[in-house]
Amino acid sequence: MTISYDDALRDRIRERLAEHPRREVIDPTKRRAAVAVVLVDSDPGEDRVDPAPVDEWIDGRPMEPGLDGRMVGVSGGAAFLLCRRAMRLRAHAAQWALPGGRIDEGETVVDAALRELDEELGIALGEEAVLGLLDDYPTRSGYVITPVVLWGGGRLDPRPAPAEVVAAYRVGLHELQREDSPRFLTIPESPRPVVQIPLGHDLIHAPTGAVLLQVRWWCLEGRHDPVDQLEQPVFAWR
Repeated sequence: MTISYDDALRDRIRERLAEHPRREVIDPTKRRAAVAVVLVDSDPGEDRVDPAPVDEWIDGRPMEPGLDGRMVGVSGGAAFLLCRRAMRLRAHAAQWALPGGRIDEGETVVDAALRELDEELGIALGEEAVLGLLDDYPTRSGYVITPVVLWGGGRLDPRPAPAEVVAAYRVGLHELQREDSPRFLTIPESPRPVVQIPLGHDLIHAPTGAVLLQVRWWCLEGRHDPVDQLEQPVFAWR
């Protein structure tokens, strides 16, 4: 079942974020970054054709049965924008990500999220679009990420910057509530469980997966479970 993109959803999410006792991570050894969770409208079936060169992106990565790395059949109703990062980036190339990046000197978290959204997807929103903040997530690669939830106010028109983003997808919020999601795995390298969020024909890992799990738990279900102790897969530790 898709979720209606309407004022009632916007108001409910804003209220739940305002009520949440947000967890901040204070770690002077890590750099600060922000990501934008942009809530937009979408039509069912509009993502049946994957615009990204998926075979090149997978590049021999082993896939579970039934998964092929494609983000298809995910749109419909209230959605968020998900990016497939460019192959030639120096860090975290070809991974799924929310628009975002490092916070520049003198910027606030909101400033950085709005700037990165404009730079990566060509979408200019103002502070009035902010619904609230999610918990900080500390990464293995040396960042503390703060997610900013934004109300797009309609469909918007993403124009990905090719140097950073291969394609942008409208992923329905209902996809976050699939019966097979979330998944938790154990790995020998860490006592913390690795989180996986199934979307389309792929799996989204932390940090993006941890942020999306917060969107499900806090924004859609009113739960306030922490996610900062959920682990990333080893390939994302760099």
